[in-house]
Amino acid sequence: MIAAPMDVLQQFPVRRSKKQKQAFRDAVQAYARKLGYQTRIEKGPMGCRNIVLGDPDRADYLVTAHYDTCAGMLLPNTVFPQNLAAFLICQLAVVAVMLGIGVLAALAAIPLTGHDSMAFLVGLTVYWIQLICMIAGPANCRNANDNTSGVVAVLETAASMPESYRDRVCFVLFDQEELGLVGSAAHRKIHKTASSTQIVLNLDCVGDGDEIWLFPNKNVRKNEALMDRLCEITGYWGSKSLHVHQKGFALYPSDQASFPGGVGIGAFRRKKLIGIYYGRIHTFRDTILDYTNINILRAALVTLIARHPGDHQEEN
Repeated sequence: MIAAPMDVLQQFPVRRSKKQKQAFRDAVQAYARKLGYQTRIEKGPMGCRNIVLGDPDRADYLVTAHYDTCAGMLLPNTVFPQNLAAFLICQLAVVAVMLGIGVLAALAAIPLTGHDSMAFLVGLTVYWIQLICMIAGPANCRNANDNTSGVVAVLETAASMPESYRDRVCFVLFDQEELGLVGSAAHRKIHKTASSTQIVLNLDCVGDGDEIWLFPNKNVRKNEALMDRLCEITGYWGSKSLHVHQKGFALYPSDQASFPGGVGIGAFRRKKLIGIYYGRIHTFRDTILDYTNINILRAALVTLIARHPGDHQEEN
C-alpha cells in the first residue's frame, strides 16, 4: 500500500499560480515515469494544462481528478447530491448573504456620497467583487478534500494498477476545473472519438466522509451491463461503505459532466432529513483527507478495471 505518493499535501499544498502548477506537473510526470507510465501535458484554453498518464486513445477507462486549487471563501460550498430542496436552499442562502453584504455597503455609502444612485453602485460593485473572488480570488491554502484527495486517489490507483491491466486505463489530472470544467472539456475535444465510449471515473472530494458514492450519468444508468460492473464493487469496506446511485434525483457537479460515460465519485457525511452531503470545502476548514477512503477507492477501482475490460480490449 502506498500511503501518500509524492506527499501531495506537504509538497504541493497549493496548485494555483503558473509556478505552483508547473512544479506539480513536473513532479507528477517524474513520479509516473518511474512507475512505467508514458506521460504528456496537453494544452487547452485559458492556460489549461492537463496531465496525461497512459494512452487516452486506447484506454477503456479514464480515472480522473482536477488538480487546480479553488479560491478561498468565507462560506463553504455545501453539496447535497440527492436532495434538490436542500441544494437550492443552500445556494439561495449564499446569494442572500452576498446580497446582504452589498446592501450594507450601499447603506454605509449613502451618508458618504449623498446620492442614492451612487450608493446603489457601491453595493452592486461589492456584490460583483464577491462573485469574482469566489472564482478568481486568493487560493484556499487548505484544500485537503477539494481536491488534493482526488489527486492522491488517482496517483495511488495508478501506482497500484498491475502492468497487465494498464493498457485498459488512462489517468488524467485536469486543470481549470474551478473556472468551469475547462480542462475536462479540452480533453473531450482533443479525444472526442475515444472519450465517446470510455467510462470516466472522476474523483472529486473523496477525502472526508464515511459513505463513498458513485454518480453515473444518465447514459451510464441506462446501460445495464455498465451498472452491473459498478455495483460489483459496492458494499461495506470496514466501517466505510461504497454505493452506486441508481435512480432518482442526483446532482454532482464536476468534470465527469464533460463526458458521455461520466461517473462522479465523492465521499459524504449523512444527516437525518437532508441525507448525504459534504461541506467545509473552499474554506479554511477543508483539512480532512482520510487515507482509508483513498485506499478503498484504490482497491475498488483496480478491481473494477481488472475484472472488466471494455469494448476495445474485448475486440482484441
